[in-house]
Amino acid sequence: MPNFHLAQINIARLLAPIDDPLLAEFVAQLAPVNALADSSAGFVWRLQTESGDATSIKVYDDDMIIVNLTVWENVESLREFAYKGAHAGVMRDRKKWFEQFDGPYYALWWVPAGHIPARRRPKNGWSICGNMAIQNMPSPFNIRFQNP
Repeated sequence: MPNFHLAQINIARLLAPIDDPLLAEFVAQLAPVNALADSSAGFVWRLQTESGDATSIKVYDDDMIIVNLTVWENVESLREFAYKGAHAGVMRDRKKWFEQFDGPYYALWWVPAGHIPARRRPKNGWSICGNMAIQNMPSPFNIRFQNP
């Protein structure tokens, strides 16, 4: 889809506050993993503050929920980043730092190339895409890694 990019949002509920020693290993990986994303083939954009990450951005009433919102050129680029290299280790170890969600915790959808989803409220984007994923409704705007 050359006229479209892939937006992805994922949320996680921390087991402890971000400055708790329990999360020190996760926090120590934020800068290097974000730098890896920034330099990855197919990477377009990510939500971040002046500190370089999005852990202080609150889109839910629960302060323990953190959000990650990125845009990629295509599914393959996101898949390569997410499941290989340094980020794969974060995925493998996520149970050390995050609660397990009963429902979906990520959503993928196509956006027009050049569109930055953060200009809309990420919470709304998650709710729309999350509901589609929960209901397993096919949509050209809501996709999964298994069925791009």
